[in-house]
Amino acid sequence: MDISALQARLRQFSADLNWAPYQTPKNLAMAMIVEAGELVEIFQWMTPEQSQQAGQDPEIQQHLADEIADVLIYLVQIADHTGVDLQQAVEQKIGKNALKYPAT
Repeated sequence: MDISALQARLRQFSADLNWAPYQTPKNLAMAMIVEAGELVEIFQWMTPEQSQQAGQDPEIQQHLADEIADVLIYLVQIADHTGVDLQQAVEQKIGKNALKYPAT
């Protein structure tokens, strides 16, 4: 996935709909949490085993795909609006986690 191209596409989509004034980092973060809640809701009453099998049901898989995409879109937009380089941030965080949680 080309994050820069995705950010440019989302910027253009927002501009076309005149959403830019409303897409502040605060608003985007709040919207992302709403979408993350919708993702959690899919699994809310499933057992752990059912949640592991959820992707095998085409209807549930599509619902998951939609909510995961919404969360990712908002994350990408938050990074864009705050100047965070997602690839660099992810690489740095993986490195920090490797130091914090070394394999035994």
